[in-house]
Amino acid sequence: MSSFIRDLIKVGVSKIAIIAFGLGQGIIIARWLGPEGNGTLAALTVYPSLFLSFGSLGISQSVTHFIGKKKFSEDIIKRSVIHIWIFTTVISLIVCFFLIRYFSNSGYNFLWVLLAILPIPFTLFNKYNAGFFLGKNQIGTYNRINWLPSAISFISVFVLVVVFNIGVSGALLSLVIGNLFMFFILIKKNKLTHSFSTSINWNIIKSLLSLGLIYALSLLIINLNYKADVILLDKLSNSFNTGIYSKGVSIVDFLWEIPMLLSTIVFARSASSKDDLEFSIKVIRLLRLSIVAIGIASLILIIFAKNIIILLYGNEFVKSALVMQLLLPGVLLLTIFKVLNMDLAGKGKPWISMKAMLPALILNIILNLILLPKYGANGAAIASTISYTFAALLFLTYYSKEVNIPIKKIFLYSQDDFKYVLNLNLYKLK
Repeated sequence: MSSFIRDLIKVGVSKIAIIAFGLGQGIIIARWLGPEGNGTLAALTVYPSLFLSFGSLGISQSVTHFIGKKKFSEDIIKRSVIHIWIFTTVISLIVCFFLIRYFSNSGYNFLWVLLAILPIPFTLFNKYNAGFFLGKNQIGTYNRINWLPSAISFISVFVLVVVFNIGVSGALLSLVIGNLFMFFILIKKNKLTHSFSTSINWNIIKSLLSLGLIYALSLLIINLNYKADVILLDKLSNSFNTGIYSKGVSIVDFLWEIPMLLSTIVFARSASSKDDLEFSIKVIRLLRLSIVAIGIASLILIIFAKNIIILLYGNEFVKSALVMQLLLPGVLLLTIFKVLNMDLAGKGKPWISMKAMLPALILNIILNLILLPKYGANGAAIASTISYTFAALLFLTYYSKEVNIPIKKIFLYSQDDFKYVLNLNLYKLK
């Protein structure tokens, strides 16, 4: 069995665990909090989620890139990462507090605001340190960093929301517990107690940030495109519509774990690959398989959308079925971006994604402002699908030019695709 397939299985198991725990958590929250409670929770967590994409400063990606290329010693990078983490934690907490408190319709509850921002320092720490293991192709450890917080959060939400009936506060607190648990594990696993130092290496910090900020800005724009609809629903509609939309999106988010299964490994291998063109050809083969998998899954979800929503979340969320159906065509096409972007990101070219996602974000906001007041959650879903489609096609054009492979060739399926991938060993490209 090739090393790639072994890592693919490891990541696959991790993704299944994340989906299972996330789905279980979503079911509990939906059935115990209802549409309005779900809407409130979505509104409270959207700003921390967005800011974490930029507040993380792309450090995880930078660390993966520099560790993979062996440009700096691991110990020096660790010390610099800790210094960056301390600074970003303070800034992130302050900014997110004011965003939720004064820009969200759910920010009136001071306790909720505090609980919503409390996971930030631990999440940032976990994100930063995950890059060390991905850069060294330690996929198993990297996987545990991803699924363990989900498992702990699931157990916590069951205890706090179901057993003790704490409601929104319990759901928010469960996110804190999951990330806090991983925080202490990583300190021990990555031997970070010896990495604290008052001596600051500005050269290393500059190197990490110079590449990382591009990753961070790129990720912020990408996530803004994903979250713009929730923000605008929160401001222009009500908690009920926000809750309905959030549950339609939740199923779609799980579906995206399929291309992300490949993207994780693609990013790690691309960062250490010696033959960029050959590697891109292999990534394109993976893309074709991802499209088939997502296409089949999307068709099943479209046909059985109502049944799935009612089964998981209850009759109160039946309107989420149409939201999901409207989102799925855009999700299928954005798979192109999800997989191919990790190839360019691993090569140290994250700015390509910004060229596609920024105009798509502007389009998404304009369409939401037009469609949302009249069509509510369904209008937000239509806006997202159009935006995703535009972003995918635009990025495909840029990617084709960047790797010098014609678009027609990217989608030229072959009978050998499945056989080729099963025999693939991406470690040979180091």
